[in-house]
Formats: sequence, C-alpha cells, structure tokens
Amino acid sequence: MCRFIELRANAGCYTGRQTQGVRMKFDDVKKLQQKKYRQQLQHFLLEGEHLVQELALACRHNPALTAAELWVSGDYEHWQPAQPQPWRRHLINERQMKQLSETRSPQGIVAVVPMSALQPQQQAQRAVYLHEIQDPGNLGTILRTLAWFGGYRCLLSPGSVDPFNGKVVRSSMGAIFHTPIEQGVTLEQVAQRFHHIAYLDMQGQPVASGDFQQCDCLIFGNEARGVPKQALSELSAQAYSIAGQGVIESLNLASVVNICVYEQQR
Repeated sequence: MCRFIELRANAGCYTGRQTQGVRMKFDDVKKLQQKKYRQQLQHFLLEGEHLVQELALACRHNPALTAAELWVSGDYEHWQPAQPQPWRRHLINERQMKQLSETRSPQGIVAVVPMSALQPQQQAQRAVYLHEIQDPGNLGTILRTLAWFGGYRCLLSPGSVDPFNGKVVRSSMGAIFHTPIEQGVTLEQVAQRFHHIAYLDMQGQPVASGDFQQCDCLIFGNEARGVPKQALSELSAQAYSIAGQGVIESLNLASVVNICVYEQQR
C-alpha cells in the first residue's frame, strides 16, 4: 500500500508517492558516477528524458524497475513519462543537477536505478562473449543490437568496461533494460556452458555458412588485442570470417557483432 510523503533534497522538496526500494542521499547519488561506488551501492545513473522514457516503458515488462528514483530540476518538477510510474521523486537545484550530470548541458532529469532490477527474467538461448572490451560506445551499440534481435545475453570478461558506465548507458539507448548482462565471466566458464563456440579469423569459414547459425556463443576480443590464440584453441572454438574487399584492415567491433548476429538470424 502506498502513502504520500514529503521528499527533501537540500534545495527543495517534492510531494511524491513512496515505493519500495533503498532511499539514497544526494551525496551517495553523486558517487554513482564512479564504478567502485556503483558496485558498492548497487545502483547506477540514467540521464536524460529519452532514457527515462525508455525506463518507464521497460517497467511494463519488469515491475522491479518501478523501484527507481528520479532526481529533477525545476523544468521537470511535474513532468511525467508517457507511461507514468510511481517513482519516488526529488527536486534539486541547477547546481546540484550539474553535479549529477556527465554531460555539458544537463537536461534536468536523472534516474537512479537499482542493478538488482535488471536480473534477467528469462534465459536467452545464445550469448555474445566480449573479452576485455574497453570502448563504452562499442558496448552500448552492441547491447542495442542484441536487444533488437532478441534471444541473446551479453557476457563480459573480467577487465571489460563497466556496463553501467554513463557512456555505455547513454549509447545503449535503453537496450540495457532488455539485454541480460553477466560480468566477470571467464573463458573457462564459457567452455563449460556452451557447446558450439565461434570466433572471427580471416582464415575461417564464411559467416554465411549454415554451421555458423548453429553456434550458441560468439566470442569477440579486445578492440586492439583480440582474444588470446591459446585460449581459443583450448575452447575448441570454430573460426569464421566476414567476406570483404580487403581495402581496409579491419572493421569496428560493434559493426562486426552486428553482422554476425544478423547472419545468425537470417
């Protein structure tokens, strides 16, 4: 049962509807820009009206996301998403909003989302494993691709970029709510969980071959170093290649994942 309460955040107050979840102080919310505090507090930031709208849409399929909280400046004091949610809301001033924002021109709305709400509800049949990926833009784009096609989970090796990094969250454009993500997955665990593992190599079979569509885990390496050859041999992984004209040396990692996932769905 909900009850109305007054929520205060230094600069002002907002009368909102209480929901279940952990109430965080402003000083704690500021810390969520750093990975160690995201891991410690188990929450992350979601900035901007578009992403908050995506969060509201995701609540329809994942009610646990209604435990998120909004921190807003004056322009968003009475704003509601197209799919209204019972989020707890905090009104703060412009100076405080700049402290929460990672962008040059803050929009005035930030959501604090519990990581526990992103636990996958269903098991995805296939997986994309990313070994020590570093570029947040690449990861965000890959999550969008997996969310578009569906049926995949994203596995991240130790040493990979934090999927709750602000740049990853923004570039995912809401896909982070629809793609199951696992962190700290080792290559040894991949070998134990999957039977038909694929990776890319210039000497491999074409991804257009029928065998590629049967693979249940696709492995992609670090943007500069790839995946260690010794590790791939121990996995008994099958090599595949993407046909091209050979004018340039390589493709962007996110583009490679896009092509491979499309080929598996084709």
